[in-house]
Amino acid sequence: MFHARMLAAIDGARTLASMDELSKTIWQAHAGGAVDDDGAQTLAEALHLRRGVIRGSLKPVGVPVGRRSLFPSKRPQRAPDRMEALSRRRRLAASGPMPPALASRFTVGQISVLRIVADEVATKGVCGLCIDAIAARAGVCRRLAQGAIREAEGDGLLVIQERRHEGRKNDPNLVRIISHEWRQWIERGQTQKRNGFASRLAGTHRVQKDSPHGYPSSKSACSRSTEAEKGLPGTGGRRHDQRADRNPSGW
Repeated sequence: MFHARMLAAIDGARTLASMDELSKTIWQAHAGGAVDDDGAQTLAEALHLRRGVIRGSLKPVGVPVGRRSLFPSKRPQRAPDRMEALSRRRRLAASGPMPPALASRFTVGQISVLRIVADEVATKGVCGLCIDAIAARAGVCRRLAQGAIREAEGDGLLVIQERRHEGRKNDPNLVRIISHEWRQWIERGQTQKRNGFASRLAGTHRVQKDSPHGYPSSKSACSRSTEAEKGLPGTGGRRHDQRADRNPSGW
């Protein structure tokens, strides 16, 4: 009874997923004793033949005519203000994102791309930005950003971990800096930035002890002058009064 029912189900199956479910059911029944070894072998052979028929009827999905990929092509990336993008890449390159000996191998646009990568690595330990975001922040095109990262990888400065997925969109690559000299340069810059911020913060606190506006308050200055005039302890006025007591004539 079970054998005949499974043969009918195998003949009526239309998808490979249903064939997998039937195979699972057959071997579960074999483990439970509902079908013997010969019956299970016969059903397995029928499954194999039916799978071949289903696979032969499937039509592979190809790339549409006139397109280079199965996915739609990306729109060209252009900066809304070309002069602003040019000045941005120059500022990033001039900020010193890497040691001079390493920076001399790259152009201004490539150094600006590597500055964006270095900032992400300094903050998060790894750069997981997509190539479009890196190019936009650096003020360059997508192709230049890709070339800069690949060239740095070829020089042994960083490694790229690709995250590909079959049949769907890939995740952005993960970029890690492995150059010891470059990593020391980044850590030194982070340390100087923290020390500079701490010193500025300490200086602000010292100035604000007198006044919340950062300047000595006029009230405190007036009180000090009033105390001096009255001859309160700790002021010059008391010494003047003592001299006056010793010499009432004032000479």
